[in-house]
Amino acid sequence: MCRLSEKGLRNSAAAAAAILAFFCFLWGLSSLASGKGAPQAALTSRAEAVLVPVRVTDRHGNFISGLTEGDFHIFEDGRLQQISYFAQQDSPITLGLLVDHSGSMGSKLPKVAAAVSAFAHLSNPQDEMFVVDFDDSVSIEAPGGKLFTSNAAELEEAVTMVSAGGRTSLYDALAAGFDHLKLGQWERKALVVVSDGGDNASRRTFSQIQALARSSPVVIYAILLLSESSEEENPGILRKLCRETGGIPFLPAKTEGVVNDSAQIAKDLRSQYTLGYVPPEQPNGGSYRKIEVRVHAPGYRHVQVQARPGYMPAEASPSPQAGGSS
Repeated sequence: MCRLSEKGLRNSAAAAAAILAFFCFLWGLSSLASGKGAPQAALTSRAEAVLVPVRVTDRHGNFISGLTEGDFHIFEDGRLQQISYFAQQDSPITLGLLVDHSGSMGSKLPKVAAAVSAFAHLSNPQDEMFVVDFDDSVSIEAPGGKLFTSNAAELEEAVTMVSAGGRTSLYDALAAGFDHLKLGQWERKALVVVSDGGDNASRRTFSQIQALARSSPVVIYAILLLSESSEEENPGILRKLCRETGGIPFLPAKTEGVVNDSAQIAKDLRSQYTLGYVPPEQPNGGSYRKIEVRVHAPGYRHVQVQARPGYMPAEASPSPQAGGSS
């Protein structure tokens, strides 16, 4: 098991990410023009497609399958958009598991191991995953020196080999997760954070991470492991990031709840529709753009729609400051 620091990965990944982004941009445009393939999931400029994962459930929370493109309408800032891409499929995903190993998580690590194990065994076999461990510092666990793995045992080892201690650099860990996701091959991307939600050690700020979340197609889920009372816990941070990206926060009370919630996240990621559209040019191109998805599900009187509420064009988003934990 090789521990690669966030700082060490950044330089080596920058050139590859830039080349990958350029070719993905060209591929995304040609795909939209031909009507084939998934668009590049980048929330950057009007020339690129906005990719929106959508989950539709009935009043009991059961996924509604079998809907067609005509059952969906997507709006940006109140204006109906033309859907350029539509799919319902269990497509693979690039995913980061962010695991809190700070001192406040010491008694909760058995729950963490249970969560990672449950999630890994229920994910798509083609998913590519990685683990970000964080306490005072941030490290990306690379099983066997690989950038990603689909092996559940390797993911469990990446989590259990690190003991709890120190403070919590949650924001720096999220920044590292966003960076590493760029190296993945799949268009769909997500982060699953297992933490009590506090931060007392990061160089980055919440506003910087919020800007990254708003300008990225990444969906954030959180498993919040809270104690009866702890001044270090702040679940509101992750709840807000989940809402910003169309993900869900979970608050399990017992180990059994952690396993069930992890299974629910894996199921949620495998039961989604994907809508793509090319946003129009706007005079206020640098401002936050609201997204609304409306669904007509024949045979259902009440449906629940889960999707991100909006995005910020990337060129208008503030970049995180240089530096960070390593």
